[in-house]
Amino acid sequence: MRASELLSALSKKLGTTSQGELADVLGVSMQTVMNWKNRDEDLSPLQVASALAKSRTAAVRQAQLETIRPIVEFYGIDRCDTKFDAGYNLFDFSSHASLYARGLKDVLLNSCGIYIFYDSRGQALYVGKAREQSLWKEMNLAFNRKRDVQMITLVHHPDRNQEFKPGYEKLRQPRDTQLELCDLAFYFSAYGVDDGMIDDLEALMVRGFANNLLNVKMETFAHSRTDK
Repeated sequence: MRASELLSALSKKLGTTSQGELADVLGVSMQTVMNWKNRDEDLSPLQVASALAKSRTAAVRQAQLETIRPIVEFYGIDRCDTKFDAGYNLFDFSSHASLYARGLKDVLLNSCGIYIFYDSRGQALYVGKAREQSLWKEMNLAFNRKRDVQMITLVHHPDRNQEFKPGYEKLRQPRDTQLELCDLAFYFSAYGVDDGMIDDLEALMVRGFANNLLNVKMETFAHSRTDK
């Protein structure tokens, strides 16, 4: 097979639209691609094998670069009411919000991947994934979701207008109180993740920090799910 024929077939199969793009996919320089294309001779089996090996190496390198893409880390939560008081949004993204906040919301709305919520000390509280819907939608759902494990002991104080009485006159007893993630989380991080790695990355984080997180479900890895 002539070099020009091989390059044409590879370009069509790989969906590249330029010599530079094809060179990147094959893991060679653009000059090498041009040299191959201009040759009026057949490629040797060794040259074809070398091109395929370089292409595989380039594909692995590209996959490593695109598997995890940091979007934002330890962003401060400033919750605000949703329409009709149906819960909270993580932060204000209205026309009054900063360009930074609105830009972040747009990226989250168009990304899938993994997110982490942290408490006021920056300790991880909850890890979640977004595959079938965007990070923005999934994170806000998780932010408002009730979970039985989110229980702490609190003293309940009246919120109606009444006279204050100190504890030595009226002692209020601490009691278990179920909280939502929106009451506990102060920061979040979000990462765009390649679709094929989202489940396994979530499983790694949930299993690796099982004693620190509020997650109840113990996620499994791909090979375990396949074996069933």
